Amino acid sequence: MARPERIRIGEILVLLKLVTQEQVKLALDQQKNSGRKLGRILMENGVVTEQQISEALAKQLNIPYINLKQYNINPDTVRKLPGLQARRLRALVLEDRKSTYLVGMVDPTDLLAYDELSRLLKRNLELAVVTEGMLLEVIGRIYRRTEEISGLARELEQDLGSTYIDFGALTASLGAEDAPVVKLLQSVFEDATQVGTSDVHIEPQERSLRIRFRMDGVLHTQTEADSKIAPSLVLRLKLMAGLDIAEKRMPQDGRFNVKVRDLPVDVRISTMPTQYGESVVMRLLNQAGGMLGLDRIGMPKDMLAKYLSIIRRTNGMILVTGPTGSGKTTTLYASLAELNTPDKKIITVEDPVEYRLPGINQTQINEKIDLTFSRVLRSALRQDPDIILVGEMRDSETAQIGLRAAITGHMVFSTLHTKDAVSTPIRLIDMDTPRYMVATSLQAVLAQRLVRVICESCTEPYVPDSHETAWLTHELGDKLGQYKFARGRGCSHCNGTGYHGRIAVYEMLEMTPPLVKAASHEDPSRFIHTAHQQMAGKTLRHHALDQVLAGKTTVSEVMSITSQVED
Repeated sequence: MARPERIRIGEILVLLKLVTQEQVKLALDQQKNSGRKLGRILMENGVVTEQQISEALAKQLNIPYINLKQYNINPDTVRKLPGLQARRLRALVLEDRKSTYLVGMVDPTDLLAYDELSRLLKRNLELAVVTEGMLLEVIGRIYRRTEEISGLARELEQDLGSTYIDFGALTASLGAEDAPVVKLLQSVFEDATQVGTSDVHIEPQERSLRIRFRMDGVLHTQTEADSKIAPSLVLRLKLMAGLDIAEKRMPQDGRFNVKVRDLPVDVRISTMPTQYGESVVMRLLNQAGGMLGLDRIGMPKDMLAKYLSIIRRTNGMILVTGPTGSGKTTTLYASLAELNTPDKKIITVEDPVEYRLPGINQTQINEKIDLTFSRVLRSALRQDPDIILVGEMRDSETAQIGLRAAITGHMVFSTLHTKDAVSTPIRLIDMDTPRYMVATSLQAVLAQRLVRVICESCTEPYVPDSHETAWLTHELGDKLGQYKFARGRGCSHCNGTGYHGRIAVYEMLEMTPPLVKAASHEDPSRFIHTAHQQMAGKTLRHHALDQVLAGKTTVSEVMSITSQVED
């Protein structure tokens, strides 16, 4: 392809009637003062979108525009251009066409960038236009730190050799950042936050150290290194979390804060002795992401309206249930954020405090010094709160104190580990809580699960197999033929899984007068029957099935969620 010529983006946009002369003139005036690119100013002014600019540029240059979100990228091909140069030149190698490379550029008229790309790739170039936002997203994903992590692990392994090095003294010095162990950990944190990892697992095996990331609820192996680097990694992490570095026989828990790419990340750490050393699991909580509002957590509109009216009552208890990792904390914090106004005093009793919320009094329990849920909850009630969040109803004493608080004019939020909403009041009663307290205090139970979302970049039509068809026929009956189904093929955007991200599915049991009456009865089957009648068509299974019919998730994903609930 011939070397491109420099053109004026403002003239192109006017020619294609995407902007007016006046809008371009205004942007040019702003450009004189700021020095920013004209296209960026037009976008910030809301005149055009980034995609419109890229498509206009492609049309003028008579080259293709490529939507990277829908393009199946080959990571090996992309890496033919070093990551640093790809970011600097705003370019990606998209295809190896034997004698030429297809290169996506944000600005193909950047002659200096074109010349440098030709020199670096040593081949003729065919150009396409891509948007800057999508290009940077792909660069962040493709040029991950997997190789750097493995390389640093090998470097650390070589530095250790066969002798023991006291990394405690090293990390206490000002030059700690230069230590390979610190570089390795920094790379792990950067890679983990880049791909949206919720947990990092560091696991010593007999002959290797395995580092795994949990993404969208599923563990993926990140790298494996020599097992002799494990003690140094664990030592450094213990120092960062303020744990006892001499204690290797007992589990320990802690937390620390790190900055990754100038973004604060709160890390909860748990260590546990295993056969080949100490296993470490770190939960990463990105403080910069902000809490989701109730309108963004995926609750159906009719359920959300009812839930909002319930949480705004002056007293009562609301329980959120589900297994570990089902998003209960997100729902509870979103509820508190909705109620957090200057005229309300909110106290939380948690283990641990996961997110810091301004304007809220948060207390972390510590059983080592007998600072238990029940003890802190009693003290919290003497602080004249309007709203209380109890991290978990772990025992009968905590449950009874919480229910009494709900009776005496407080709104109490908490969690309980039950499989669905209907079984939750029965579980409270099984914890030796008086029936009358459950019946009169409990306002609603919200049960939830997380399902994986089909990757938008590789979604394709899907015909369910015989097992899935049988399940769908049971759920939909004669209406099955009206619907189409989808799945993710697996691509570079989703690491070949076919899924990218998760959404919550819900069911809510409101304690209506008939249910309150049934809960007061000694026979639990009466309550269960009445609750099932009230929940008909509004269960977790139904909400999950709605997500399948909307093309957001797969049949197999919902079947696995349903089996968990029904088991």
